[in-house]
Amino acid sequence: MRKSTIYLFVLGVAVVAMTALASAGLAVSAQNTNSSAATAPTNTAAKKKPRRHKVAATTTGRCDPMKQEQADLSGTYTGKVNYPDAGLTGDATLTITGNSFTLTAGSSTQSGRVTAVTTCGYTGATMMFGDLTPRTPSPNPPPALPAVSLRAKKVGDRVTLMTVPGEKRSFSFGSVAAAKAPRKHRTTRKAKTGAAPPPAPKQ
Repeated sequence: MRKSTIYLFVLGVAVVAMTALASAGLAVSAQNTNSSAATAPTNTAAKKKPRRHKVAATTTGRCDPMKQEQADLSGTYTGKVNYPDAGLTGDATLTITGNSFTLTAGSSTQSGRVTAVTTCGYTGATMMFGDLTPRTPSPNPPPALPAVSLRAKKVGDRVTLMTVPGEKRSFSFGSVAAAKAPRKHRTTRKAKTGAAPPPAPKQ
């Protein structure tokens, strides 16, 4: 065999061996790259913390302004009234039964209808003075009955009524607490001192 042929054969074997080694290196590199790419998202996902949804803060203890309750002011109250439009001033007696009332001061008496509603601890009332009996329709209807908007406060057997800001008519009524009977002071009997001893029996 010629030397040139042997040289070419050895050179070809060397080239084939280098090509095989290069291919193996590329395959390993590609595998490592794929492994890194596959595990990277897992590590990243593990580091991320789940988001916590913030719960909206709720307030408690506040009343509902849309909730209204009928207030019952029934009772008989004595006190002071000031209603110049009707000539009622001074000592007076106010009697409320359900939605009807009678107010007497001196020789003057007024009656009518009262309604009261409580909202968030505030009691608003409306007093309408006059006869509320429906009247026969006529071409000349009578004037509307006078009415006053009030703030009412009832505590025990006492009631206070006062016009609200913006009310054209002036009205106020405040019941007076009943006078308490004076307490009777107890007197204690003291033992008598200095009394003479009983006589000795005769022998």
